Amino acid sequence: MNSAVNPGDTAWVLASAALVMLMTLGLGLFYGGMVRRKNVLATILQSFIMVGIVSVQWVLFGYSLAFGPDKWHIIGGLNWVGLRGVGMAPNPDYAPTIPHEAFMIFQAMFAVITPALITGAFAERMRFKSFFIFAILWATLVYDPVCHWVWAPGGWLRNLGALDFAGGTVVHICSGIAALACAITLGRRKGHGKEDMMPHNLTMTLIGAGLLWFGWFGFNAGSALAANGLAASAFVVTNTAAAAAALSWVLVETWHRGKPTALGAASGAVAGLVAITPASGFVGPVAAIAIGGIVSLICYAAIMMKGKLGYDDSLDVFGIHGVGGAWGALATGLFATVLINPAGANGLFHGNPKLVLVQLAAIVSVGAYSFVGTGLLLKVTSVFSDLRVSHEEEDTGLDLTQHGEVGYSL
Repeated sequence: MNSAVNPGDTAWVLASAALVMLMTLGLGLFYGGMVRRKNVLATILQSFIMVGIVSVQWVLFGYSLAFGPDKWHIIGGLNWVGLRGVGMAPNPDYAPTIPHEAFMIFQAMFAVITPALITGAFAERMRFKSFFIFAILWATLVYDPVCHWVWAPGGWLRNLGALDFAGGTVVHICSGIAALACAITLGRRKGHGKEDMMPHNLTMTLIGAGLLWFGWFGFNAGSALAANGLAASAFVVTNTAAAAAALSWVLVETWHRGKPTALGAASGAVAGLVAITPASGFVGPVAAIAIGGIVSLICYAAIMMKGKLGYDDSLDVFGIHGVGGAWGALATGLFATVLINPAGANGLFHGNPKLVLVQLAAIVSVGAYSFVGTGLLLKVTSVFSDLRVSHEEEDTGLDLTQHGEVGYSL
């Protein structure tokens, strides 16, 4: 083994990669419980198969585009196609104490879950063939460049000083805005606003939310890329923000509707996890309570506005990931402190208002690129396959019409 490799750091990062992989499967359950019974299998399968699609894409060329040697500050070169040159020795640009392959596979799981998050926006109506084509295109032409901008040496947003510890901008804003573009382009589900489209199995959704919460410790604390104090700090604030957000969502829901719901508690926890993601390596526990407590109010309001604005984001991906991710990126500009992470920067509340402007630039640029890029890729996909199933297929459900199977035998 290379003498620079730290066994403890390597073990933690590999375990974290496994935790993030589990998140995508948990996402399938989280989404699957929220759709109607006739679409549960198709919905879970979209998350499950994304592990296959992006894992292969990442090895062939995705990792090289995202993290390869910089080209023009916007994309990585093709030097590492097929993982050529990505081996057991550390790459000091990314993680000096773990094998380069360990860093690569950890980042692969981020690349997997990001397009999987989008599937909640077009749940119950997108043709599987179209989903498959779109997933490959989006991972390559939207996710990989944005990942390079923010995290790779030479990336223009990284050069600008934007902070994103574990993916608030790269993962959540990027996927949340893409979800909005998908919802608008595909249109509403048949019978939307007229038929009952309530979740069919909230027990499944709560189990999925629990797996997401559990896996998120790998997502955020693993992003320290070492078994150290920063990983411990990120772990603590991740749990704290999720807890605060779950509580605040239940409180605002009780005030607004009179009763707390399981779906609300799950949604609040996920919103808190989303919001703390970019800040998790830069803020302390009290800031995490503020970030989590506020995000539920913002995301709840965004979801309430959905009906007035008329778009059908089936499972509220934009309302939670897009809006929650934007708040988290902005909150990083407010609460970040070098006392937590000397490699970061101070935010507004620690004497540096410039960081708020930098974070806003990252939010706007990534959001605009994702929205326009997603819209264009949906049009390209439609050349090869109709985006939506027919009305008859939608009535029958995607389980039978797309896969010839059913989620439940009874």
